[in-house]
Amino acid sequence: MVFRLQIDRDRPEEIVATVHERTPLIDEIERLILHSSISDQIPAYGEDEIVMLSIPEVECFVVEGEKTFAVVEGGKRYLVKRRLCELEKELPGNFERISKSALANWKQIRRFKVHLSGAVDAVFASGYVECISRRCFAELKRRYNL
Repeated sequence: MVFRLQIDRDRPEEIVATVHERTPLIDEIERLILHSSISDQIPAYGEDEIVMLSIPEVECFVVEGEKTFAVVEGGKRYLVKRRLCELEKELPGNFERISKSALANWKQIRRFKVHLSGAVDAVFASGYVECISRRCFAELKRRYNL
């Protein structure tokens, strides 16, 4: 692999990557370059408080009743005033879609629980459990060689 950096203030900025295949690392690089608008914190709303949640500490973003919630340690939920599709575009690459209504922090998943019916659950560091859709699990299996 070769890394080359050219600094030329007279030309427009451009980043070109020549790769053999798309990998999670390439996805992360692309997100960093194209979607650098989200910081490492996000405002969230509790029952009687507004907090700044650290993105790496969020285990999962879920949609329930047309509202988006951030699930953090201990399974505590905070309302987030962003749509899931917006978050998906802006969050770092370790956040993966696991169902139509959930984005999971891959670094917070501790294990997968497989049911006899074929359903698969993601079990997070705090013990919080979220179901993974079959379609998303097939993609995750392919991408991460599970």
